[in-house]
Amino acid sequence: MNEERGRLTLVATPIGNLADLSARAISALTEAQFWIVEDSRVSGKLASHLELKKPMRVLNDHTAPYQIEKYAEELKAGAHAALITDGGAPAVSDPGALLTNLCQAHGVTIEGVPGPSAPILALMVSGFFAQRFAFLGFLGRKAGDIRKELAVFADSPLTLVLFESPHRLDTLLTAAHEALGPRRYVLCRELTKMHEQIYRSTLPELGDETAVPRKGEITIVIEGRRRGDA
Repeated sequence: MNEERGRLTLVATPIGNLADLSARAISALTEAQFWIVEDSRVSGKLASHLELKKPMRVLNDHTAPYQIEKYAEELKAGAHAALITDGGAPAVSDPGALLTNLCQAHGVTIEGVPGPSAPILALMVSGFFAQRFAFLGFLGRKAGDIRKELAVFADSPLTLVLFESPHRLDTLLTAAHEALGPRRYVLCRELTKMHEQIYRSTLPELGDETAVPRKGEITIVIEGRRRGDA
């Protein structure tokens, strides 16, 4: 008797504009028995947009390890789930990686459906050389921690991509300047959404609230060290 193998499908979902959802993503979300989501309220809006009714399991930074293990066991037993985040690629700077790793260990079939990604889109619009880059996610909250994390890139040609809370932008840019010097950067706010903004400047300069509202989701791209930089 052949037991059906479980399947986990990681599906990249829109970071703002729902029109970015691919036909393959829609098919994967429709076929899955249930969704594993970051926030059921956010994913509920996506389900409503697709006119789908799917059971949802929550997986975020507050999910206990034993609960993640239960999800993996359910998939090992033959279930088929779609893993999504509030927006973008699941398991990238996201606790979904923990479940994906467990499923790999349990022999669950893992597949991915590519799509929207804030780091990649920010790199695209930055205009910086991105053959090689480092994605750093969220850095520490304190200026000293930020300087320490960025100091290793002081002489690096790698383009840097990171996330930040809009309320800590000034602290981040000042600390980044102290660690890296006056490099060019691009601030991407609310990518693909109604109030999308692409702001270009040089560390640590940042416009006031009128020029750059301190709200929304922020992705920052910092240019790597170029030849001739002092």
